[in-house]
Amino acid sequence: MKTLSDLKIQLYADGADKAGILDLYAKPYIKGLTTNPSLMKKAGIHDYEAFAKDILQTVTAKPISLEVFTDEFPEMKRQALKINSWAANVYTKIPITNSRGESSLPLIKELGKEGVKLNVTALFTETQVRGVAEALNPAVACVVSVFAGRIADTGIDPVPLMTRYLTLIQGQPKAELLWASTREVLNILQAEACGCAIITIPHDILAKAAKMLSMDLGAVSLDTVQMFAKDAKDAGFKL
Repeated sequence: MKTLSDLKIQLYADGADKAGILDLYAKPYIKGLTTNPSLMKKAGIHDYEAFAKDILQTVTAKPISLEVFTDEFPEMKRQALKINSWAANVYTKIPITNSRGESSLPLIKELGKEGVKLNVTALFTETQVRGVAEALNPAVACVVSVFAGRIADTGIDPVPLMTRYLTLIQGQPKAELLWASTREVLNILQAEACGCAIITIPHDILAKAAKMLSMDLGAVSLDTVQMFAKDAKDAGFKL
């Protein structure tokens, strides 16, 4: 029976809940962590820097990605350099464009030259991945985050695309392809099969995977029926 610890792909926990981050950080099968402004907003975080520095008091031995949040590239660079200075295990997340659709590739080149470890995020298209592959500094580690789950939301199978994108970054020795926006446990196995180095997984899907990966389908059936029975009893249903 395959468990999360048996997987070759690196599992990164994706979230902004402090308790969840610290709990998952302690688990050996979690190899890194990521978050983003939307997750932080959902978690009720208002002081970005205070939250990040608090987390970094504990998260010291595994990579963690923290994202910039501005539309102006000079300010994006300033934020990136500041975030990069917080800890050696920090990867700075740079979106492939700003919200006006203007390319971040020139900034990605600049930050690479300055030795900033990057997580280039919100990638979808072959043109975007190719551009990132050409912009990276081969001497500096970078994560290339393709939102495979959101690609699937459009009705397109992301697996052939991810396989293709992997070939585009093979000339970058320190670049790793990441399967982002995971929707279900199956995505973990899909990402591993198509050669992704990393997959980011929301905390709730990680909990489901820890319980259900390789679970016998008969046992899943019984667990489902027991859930229905418990919920009916708890609701006090009568006929």
